[in-house]
Amino acid sequence: MISFTAQFKLEAASLVLDQGYSVPEASRSLDVGETVLRRWVRQLQSERTGTTPISKALTPEQKKIQELEARIHRLEREKDIPKKGYGSLDDGRVHTYALIDQLREQAPITLVCCAFDVPTSCFYDYLARKRTINRERIQQRSELRRLFKESRNSAGSRALMSMMRELGYQIGRFKVRNLMKEAGLASKQPGAHRYKVARSERPDIPNLLAREFDAQQPNQVWCGDITYVWVGGRWHYLAAVLDLHTRRVVGWAMSDKADAELAIKALVMAYQQRGCPSGVLFHSDQGSQYGSRAFRQRLWRYRMTQSMSRRGNCWDNAPMERLFRSLSQSGSRLMRYISLREAKRTDS
Repeated sequence: MISFTAQFKLEAASLVLDQGYSVPEASRSLDVGETVLRRWVRQLQSERTGTTPISKALTPEQKKIQELEARIHRLEREKDIPKKGYGSLDDGRVHTYALIDQLREQAPITLVCCAFDVPTSCFYDYLARKRTINRERIQQRSELRRLFKESRNSAGSRALMSMMRELGYQIGRFKVRNLMKEAGLASKQPGAHRYKVARSERPDIPNLLAREFDAQQPNQVWCGDITYVWVGGRWHYLAAVLDLHTRRVVGWAMSDKADAELAIKALVMAYQQRGCPSGVLFHSDQGSQYGSRAFRQRLWRYRMTQSMSRRGNCWDNAPMERLFRSLSQSGSRLMRYISLREAKRTDS
């Protein structure tokens, strides 16, 4: 996914607000989507009226305000730590270390040590000398390992915190992060899976579906898309075909390459499983796999009509977006398979 700097967003929005460009003209000249550009324009208009955005600010004035607000928030947290710590009459050094040990679950350790004027090295020495076994912490760490394994090593500190709280544990994100570090757990997140994308609209393949997602009968409209999943200890691409009437996956294929052959395999599986229907409207985004000659020839052979989303409009293919989101969040059966061989052999 392409990211843009705040300076680029500011200059892009200024083309529309200050230099007389229309949104479509500026969008084409900068090669960005119109929806994204309109959002930047609205944000710049809002900032110029004195409204501080929740996201990263564009104008220097609002950036300064956000920096000051962050500093105030840090100072308030530092001020709140001594209130919690000095509620007891015992102010000995060992007691201070014990308080820091408790409070570090609620705030970064460097911040807590700074509030108590204690070097972090001294506190870590205290922890090293601490010989007592914390049975509660061991139990929490064991539970964390189990949940992490069930998530296929993909859950981060936020997700694990929510899971632990659902099980009744009173635990915060900082403690979860520390327990993960102690257990040697690091979530596996996908890197930049870049493959060729369409750079312009396809006038020869219009958006015939036009977000009419309520198909009246099976095999009337199929949707297709490609995502990536963690299977067999590595990332693989998954192509799926969804019947809009039943909202069921009728075809899929997996590969380490996101090419036209992957999309064709998913289509062939759907075509064969559904009894070789004709007259199906097949809708997808403007991925190069679906616009390739090989894929279009296969649609022609199957007597299917092709429809494509408009460039930069992911909601034109919303059912597939929803399917892949639920796939990653709910941990469906396909995502639970351990080996790639099982995933390829078993029908979801």
